[in-house]
Amino acid sequence: MSEPGVRVGIDVGGTKALGVVLDAAGSVVAEERRPTPRGENSLGPLVDTLVDLAKELGVDGSLGIGVPGLVTRNGVLRAAPNLDGVAEFAVAELVGDRLGHPVSLDNDATCATVAEWQLGAGQGASDLILVTLGTGIGGGLVADGVLHRGRNGFAGEYGHMVVQPNGPRCPCGRRGCWERYASGSGLAMLAREAATGRRLRSVVEHAGGDPQAVRGEHVQAAAREGDEQALAVIDDFGRWVALGLSNLTNAFDPEVFVLGGGLAEGAELYLEPITRWFGELLYQPHLRPSPRIEFAEWGPLAGAVGAALLPGLVESAN
Repeated sequence: MSEPGVRVGIDVGGTKALGVVLDAAGSVVAEERRPTPRGENSLGPLVDTLVDLAKELGVDGSLGIGVPGLVTRNGVLRAAPNLDGVAEFAVAELVGDRLGHPVSLDNDATCATVAEWQLGAGQGASDLILVTLGTGIGGGLVADGVLHRGRNGFAGEYGHMVVQPNGPRCPCGRRGCWERYASGSGLAMLAREAATGRRLRSVVEHAGGDPQAVRGEHVQAAAREGDEQALAVIDDFGRWVALGLSNLTNAFDPEVFVLGGGLAEGAELYLEPITRWFGELLYQPHLRPSPRIEFAEWGPLAGAVGAALLPGLVESAN
């Protein structure tokens, strides 16, 4: 049996499920990983994986799980970009019945929001927006000290704000979504466009000489070497990130933005251009305090840590 105050959370990704145990002080005291089952008829094995992982972590009470995709308020996964065959997948009920314990389920970016709000870069803030800058863009919202999931549980899909109606096609089917410009994929797109005409030579060299193979990490590597053209791409990228943040500020007036996801690993490259462009794009900046912009502290553990904290939020809200 676990010690009092110990909490267990699992973050389901496209390739692995990561589980953590938090002690009463909020420190991670154990981690376990399992491959995420993929392919046809993988949903049953996914439930098996989550149950086995929870048991390995020693869960003997409530469990929190974070998953990618649209999660309803009653713990049903409606759709998921990296899980096969998902449709009205009652994850919380199926896992809970097997364990004999209640299970709280939410979107993985919402879980990351909880981690950074409760124990990370946004600790102490009553109005916070987390934006995950990864392959796409997701996020979460805290307003007046309350986590907001939206009427259906689908809040935080900031990546699909349209910022350029005639822009490139997004996987969601529309054109010019924010994540086409301000995600890791967006950074790569901006770099590939800039690499035409024999530009961005250092970046292309990092990509093995093929401009079409350029990815975000190649831009970062060249920028860290001081390459001016790579730094110009990062500046352009920072402008696109800041554009979305200014729109979110106009809508929600947050105290702090927390930027997470894979691009947070390059915080030293991105913070200055994002902050500078944000100051230029923000509506009436001389009449309002500017929201702080922080980079996330929990890194790849954020989803699992936030999932572990979910049951406590649900209990406090009831």
